[in-house]
Amino acid sequence: MKPSRVLGAVILLALLAGLLGYLSLLAPYAGFSGEALVDIPKGAGTRGIAALLSEAGVIRHSWQFLLARALRPSAKLQAGEYRFESPASVWAVFGRIERGDVFFHELVVPEGHNLFDIAASLEKLGGSSEEFLRAAGDAALIRDLAPEARTLEGYLFPDTYRISRHTTAEELCRLMTDRFRSAWTEIGASAPVHRTVTLASLIEKETGIAEERPLVASVYGNRLRIDMKLDCDPTAIYAALLEHRYRGTIYRSDLDSTHRYNTYQHGGLPPGPIANPGLGSLRAALEPARTDYLYFVAKPDGSGAHVFSKTIEEHNQAVRRYRRGNGTRKQANSAQRISGPRAAQPHHRGRMGGTRRPAGAGL
Repeated sequence: MKPSRVLGAVILLALLAGLLGYLSLLAPYAGFSGEALVDIPKGAGTRGIAALLSEAGVIRHSWQFLLARALRPSAKLQAGEYRFESPASVWAVFGRIERGDVFFHELVVPEGHNLFDIAASLEKLGGSSEEFLRAAGDAALIRDLAPEARTLEGYLFPDTYRISRHTTAEELCRLMTDRFRSAWTEIGASAPVHRTVTLASLIEKETGIAEERPLVASVYGNRLRIDMKLDCDPTAIYAALLEHRYRGTIYRSDLDSTHRYNTYQHGGLPPGPIANPGLGSLRAALEPARTDYLYFVAKPDGSGAHVFSKTIEEHNQAVRRYRRGNGTRKQANSAQRISGPRAAQPHHRGRMGGTRRPAGAGL
């Protein structure tokens, strides 16, 4: 065979191989069932990425990804966790990694969650609660706004956050405190930040009904004005959480605790927030209703609403109605511990039955 014919055959075979190789980049493939998660670390080269994708069944052969790279030498491939749920071509896979289309977890932080609740939610997503609690224990991110802040409690604004496997606890805390800064700017308040956020956190834990927040704020404002203890159950719970002894409900020992956060034993507001309030509670703390109320107790209908009273006599009647409405002795005992006036020291109670109390998970 003439050399020219041999060369022509080689070129033809090379072109055919190249065409088949290119076409293989366009064919969808999935060598996995359900979904495949591929975590590409920083600094991983093209060969390393190709091997990870091939091992996970996202692409059929490593050389296919290397071929795609040869055809797109200037592309910047980005680290991160990628989720694949359906067959995809090598080109599609390559494109996702070039765009940095990484998989994000959604961390949902409801209004009223404290930093321990957030840590527990993060743990369920595969994060480290210990690292988060350590990062949230440093108030440096918010100290310019609230020099009195001891931790980031109260400043981890409730929202839904998109985080990846590589999001650090410090980065998450910055995201959340930046969101608080935006909310505070939106309110446009000139009041002391730390005091406002602390009061708002009590309001947030006491009622989930938007219309009641200014009323709860008025109760606390009236009590603070006459130097009457706040007697706020959620502060006793938070004190128990900080001391690693919360048992899921309030006991007499919790109310008698001398911990500084327990407003049954100390006058005024606690040293800092006990949860992370939303916009509604922040606004209520800044603009409380004008009332003479000093007490409130849950209605017996299970609605989460409350009866507000000006005098201890009115409050006692509301407590008796609550007990009658609940019926059983067990519920009556619970009402005595959580809602009714204590001997020689009347107090109010917000949400009965432990609604939205911190679970203490992650401690």
